[in-house]
Amino acid sequence: MMTVLQPPGWARPRGYANGIAVRAGTTVYIAGQVGWTGEGRWQARDFAGQFRQALANVLEVLAQAGGRPEHIVRMNWYVLDRAEYLASLKELGAAWRERMGRHYPAMTVVEVSGLVEPEARLEIEATAVIPEVA
Repeated sequence: MMTVLQPPGWARPRGYANGIAVRAGTTVYIAGQVGWTGEGRWQARDFAGQFRQALANVLEVLAQAGGRPEHIVRMNWYVLDRAEYLASLKELGAAWRERMGRHYPAMTVVEVSGLVEPEARLEIEATAVIPEVA
């Protein structure tokens, strides 16, 4: 159902896909998730901890539609501090592999000047396509 798009001659991206084509299924749009729990409590103040919780939140919303991590086709990350993001890559990679395995959707990471939630270090939104059941 999903095909990773990799133009001939392009270097393979690390940690994301350049594009994904989907033929059929149910599209799920997941609103930006920050690093608080479903009850709105902050358990982590650091970037990596908030990333772990925000990713868990994305997957929990997706599960409500019957989706799994491998159904995510696109993610947009909004980070407050590029340097903080880069300094956390090792921890982010470990958290990613724990939750997402080796599935890498099309992704964008953008540094922004602020987020609506003042304690948030990042926000993640996602789009998923759940395959049709044959």
